[in-house]
Parts: sequence; C-alpha cells; structure tokens
Amino acid sequence: MWYPAPTPFWHAVSRLGEAQVMLPAAFAVMLWLALRPSARPLAGWWLLTMSVAVAITTASKIAFLGYGWGSAEFDFTGASGHAMFSAVVYPLLLWVLMAARSPAWQRGALGLGVLLSGMVGVSRLMIGAHSMSEVLAGWALGGAAVVTVLILARPPAARMPAWLPLAVPVMLLCVGTVSPPSNTHDLVIRLSLKLSGRQAPYTRDDLQRGARPTSQYELTLR
Repeated sequence: MWYPAPTPFWHAVSRLGEAQVMLPAAFAVMLWLALRPSARPLAGWWLLTMSVAVAITTASKIAFLGYGWGSAEFDFTGASGHAMFSAVVYPLLLWVLMAARSPAWQRGALGLGVLLSGMVGVSRLMIGAHSMSEVLAGWALGGAAVVTVLILARPPAARMPAWLPLAVPVMLLCVGTVSPPSNTHDLVIRLSLKLSGRQAPYTRDDLQRGARPTSQYELTLR
C-alpha cells in the first residue's frame, strides 16, 4: 500500500471519524428523536442500521487480525471504522438538523454529510491507515445504512431546539481536537486474540507475504 506523507490537516480530519466523536453526537440527536413519538421510528432505524454496520466492520477486523482472513490482491484487512462511522453519522446527523427546513435544505445537508464522510475516508488514505478497498468497504457499509434509513423513515416533524444544532458541531470540534486518540483498534486487537487464541495479530505484511504473524506486537500489548 502506498503511504503518502501525512499532514496535520489530514490527521485532524481523520479524528472526526473516530467512534468517540461520532457516537456521542449521534446518540444526542437520537435521544432527542426518541423523546418524540413521531420521530421514534427514525431513531430506531438509525440505531439499528448503525449497529449492523458496526458489527460487520468489527467482524471484518476480527476475521483478519485473529484468523488472517483478508485479501492480498485487494490489500484488504477489514473495513475502515472511521469511514463507516462518518458515512453512517454525518449525512443523517445533518439531515435531522435541517429537518425543519425546506426539502432543498435537507438535500443539501445530506450532500454535505456525504462530502464530510468522503473527506474522512480520504484522510485514512492520506495518513496511511487504510487501503482504498478498506475505505470503500467502510464507506459502503455506512452508506447502505443511511439509504435504508431514508427509505424506511421520515424526517422529524417537530422543530429542533436552537441549542441542539449549535451544540452538536461544538461537541464534534471539542472532542475531535481535545480528547486523546481513540483506543478502539487496540480493543479490537485484544478481542481478536482472545477469540482466536493467538498470541499476536496478523498484520498487513503477513497478508502480503502469506506468512504467520510475528510476536512483536504482543509485547506492546503488555
């Protein structure tokens, strides 16, 4: 996989796709939706489809890290979690925030959300964290979840309080710039080793060589 020279800009954009950034913002809006009977189907479908996307993404990572199931041809070691989270959260998040506006505003919000999620996916390539196939897989999972929600649910009829559209972007910026980096990948590695019984995870180099995993990473986990 080609690794470009990462820049602070792309590292900052990449942080906007972390689970610790995405989940609080999504859950805050979901909670507001769930408190309104007419909007509960939207909250339920969003939560369900996001949970399925997270489960598939995690399973793909465990399959490779613990069992070596990947594709050397496509340089695939598991779907990108950052691409998935940004794709399933940003479009719906902005769509809901613009629910009281005209359909044109709602479509624009969806488009902006897709653009933001695309930037997060590109950032994973620019900092050398994922291959193209992994980013596309994560983006496709999140996109499929969004399309499912748009088909099955309607935007909320209730007008959102003025503080919520302001609080969500502030939350995204603060958590994304102030909080420590997410350790979800390390948690997935530990789970993969626990399930597979291996002492070390498979790596991208192992995939390309068709080799057994080395034990160097195990030392960093202790």
